[in-house]
Amino acid sequence: MTETLKAVIFDAATGEVTERPLTADEIADREAMQAEAEAREEEAEAKATARESALAKLAALGLTADEVAAL
Repeated sequence: MTETLKAVIFDAATGEVTERPLTADEIADREAMQAEAEAREEEAEAKATARESALAKLAALGLTADEVAAL
């Protein structure tokens, strides 16, 4: 079952609400934005993982939590 994506347009002057299906270009833009958001999220997760790994390595070298926090 495929869901039809719709654009909802609200005219504040008249209070009229119009719904229409998204165009192929709008759907492509939406998919591109979703892919970019997922890439940013993965990048942030990788950065956080790398930071935690670096902090663990510093702690393994004998640095205290205060010394690691000062870096």
